[in-house]
Amino acid sequence: MTGSAQRPLLFLDVDGPLIPFGGDSRAYPSHPDSARVAAAIGHPLLARLDPAHGPRLSALPCELVWATTWQGEANECLAPLLGLPVLPVVEWPDGLPAVPGAHWKTVALVSWATGRPFAWVDDEISDADRVWVAAHHPGRALLHRVDPEVGLADFDYRIIASWLGQR
Repeated sequence: MTGSAQRPLLFLDVDGPLIPFGGDSRAYPSHPDSARVAAAIGHPLLARLDPAHGPRLSALPCELVWATTWQGEANECLAPLLGLPVLPVVEWPDGLPAVPGAHWKTVALVSWATGRPFAWVDDEISDADRVWVAAHHPGRALLHRVDPEVGLADFDYRIIASWLGQR
């Protein structure tokens, strides 16, 4: 399949977008098993993982890819809680050039996409990332910064779905 015929990629960060960092007073929907899994793996904020993300992400017309420091653990711990299948995982290679002011993931994601259209959902995206991707990625790209205190919200899903629909 050629790059133009393939569905766009959606690179997913975990901490911030799927597991919000907001204050303890905020009520977060959570999976019934997430507190147990959080205790088992030693990640107390995992209890904030909203199970509604799984169906919402699955409904998007794209190929989901983990782009997180969780790496393979995202498939082991998060995918089952979200009802997602095993997803491809971006491995973070050593020795990629650093881009001044840009996120350390930027170059790796553009390389991984190999020219395919992609959306990247992260809480640390900046204008420097957008500028670098626009100059170095031949395909369409949406770099969408998510508020880490809230995580992925209806507003974010509308933006992503709209972008994915513009083919």
